[in-house]
Amino acid sequence: MTNYEMIVLDLDGTLTNRDKVITPRTKQALMSAQEQGKIVVLASGRPTAGVEPLAKELELERFGSYILSYNGGMITNCRTGEVVFASQIPLAANERIIGLAEEHRVDILTYEETRIITNNDQCPYAVMESNINHLPLVQVESMKDYVRFEVPKFLMLDDGDYLVTVEPLVKAALGKNFSVYRSEPYFLEVMPKGIDKALSLARLLEVLGMTKDQMIACGDGYNDLTMVQFAGLGVAMENAVLPLRKAADYITLSNNEDGVAHVVEKFMLS
Repeated sequence: MTNYEMIVLDLDGTLTNRDKVITPRTKQALMSAQEQGKIVVLASGRPTAGVEPLAKELELERFGSYILSYNGGMITNCRTGEVVFASQIPLAANERIIGLAEEHRVDILTYEETRIITNNDQCPYAVMESNINHLPLVQVESMKDYVRFEVPKFLMLDDGDYLVTVEPLVKAALGKNFSVYRSEPYFLEVMPKGIDKALSLARLLEVLGMTKDQMIACGDGYNDLTMVQFAGLGVAMENAVLPLRKAADYITLSNNEDGVAHVVEKFMLS
């Protein structure tokens, strides 16, 4: 049996159940794995501060595990607070991206440390992002004047039916140096090109002197596909989207049936 030393976990639909909580059995399995020296990585599209409550619950700081945030735009060592890897949008592009949101009359947000900055704090999709991450939503008078610092990503926000028409226009306007995709029907993400969970995990493995054969990755969504394909053991949750289930080496139980605990107990705990 391969000696798996690291497990990488998507959050919503994977680590947490339908109530967005980590069940006692899953928590116990992950604590036992860390006590045996295994590394846990929480991998999410959320900002770092939005992942930290779950990281604290699993005591990642005590064990020196990691947060992979912004879909791979940043990796942070929970013990030291050191940013192991970061990719930000070039400062010169901020104004252009905000201008595209204005042109297409969609709302927009980005992140500043432990706050979410937006042009419209009444936008239901901005409120949703604030609630998901437990971060305050701050409306500024002018996004162009305020966001004069590097950010990992922008989110454009509107109804899915309208955003589907905006997506190709934003892609065409920004060109090949940006990754533009909808993570939810109502969220259009704008990130630096080449950022995804697998590429960032490859960098982390390099830093730690480990190989991908020592890594398990578990997910349920489209943005987990690259890391599940990349890992030594790629795991799809039973509730995962079909392409992920097809790409996985192993399909575990659903997020409501302690699917992550099942993987840890079966493949990691001695």
